Formats: sequence, C-alpha cells, structure tokens
Amino acid sequence: MAATIIPLIALAVIILVIVTAVRANRGPRDPLPSRNGGEESARAYGLVLRDKLDRSRFGPVLAGQVWDRLMSCKVGEGLIHEFHRDFCGHGLIRTPDGIKLCDIQDGHHPGEAIAQWHSRDEFVAFFAGQSDYSCSGWDEGSPIFFTSDEWYRNNQRLTREKLRRFV
Repeated sequence: MAATIIPLIALAVIILVIVTAVRANRGPRDPLPSRNGGEESARAYGLVLRDKLDRSRFGPVLAGQVWDRLMSCKVGEGLIHEFHRDFCGHGLIRTPDGIKLCDIQDGHHPGEAIAQWHSRDEFVAFFAGQSDYSCSGWDEGSPIFFTSDEWYRNNQRLTREKLRRFV
C-alpha cells in the first residue's frame, strides 16, 4: 500500500508546484526596458538615479573631518576613490596651499583645480552645505559641481559615503 501512496503524494506535490508556477507567471507585466539602449534609455536611467540621490547636507562635522584627514596626507595625495584607467571622477587633493577639487585620471593623476580652499574654515563652510545631489552635477544652484554634460553628471562624484570611508 505504501508503494502506491508515496508516488501519488509525490505526483500531487509536482502538480501543485507546476500550478503555482503557472499562476505566478500569469497576468500583466511591466514593459521591458529597451534592449537597444541608446541615448534615450541612458537619459531615463540617469533621471532615475538623480531622483535617488540624498539631498541632506554633509554638515560641518563631516566636512571638518575630511579637511583634517586631507591635511594629514602628503602634498599631491588625498581622496581618490576610484583606481582604474581613464576618468576616475572627482577627488580632493592636498596642495602646498590647502585642498583642491579636481578630476582624477588613471587612478592617480590629479587634474587642474576646479576649486581650491586655503583654510579649514573656507573648506568646512563650503562642504558643510553640500550633499550627494549637489556634488553629482545635477544641482544648478551649486555652480562648482553643476554640469549640463550628461556623461559627466553623477559620474564617480563625491558622496557622503565616499567622504565617510575616507575619514
């Protein structure tokens, strides 16, 4: 008798799993994203990422900690958060006169200064008011970071997480 009941129970379980799987896959689905990508798809994805950016200010404590950590670095070194070929995003580099914000190339080559700060007070006053959103390049109210170049926006930019990891 057990030889008959066990296969019937196994068959019932298999049928239950199949019915459940079929029901789960029925019904309307969200449209699939375009498979050919292109500028329109990239632009739409960029807007999704923009809307997820944190807009809360870094604050004076984190900004001061970043300055202090940068000043402990050798001149020419600092916050470089990406190490690969070509463009590596924004970095904060110690200079003989203070700190500069610049593009980093090839993981360790600081570019020309986008902005410079010569004192802790200047630096903290500026960065305390920044956020992931303002540093991303999307915020027109932040002229040091703002860009209309879609490739450059939110491309390996400074974020609260990167600043915290650095300090």
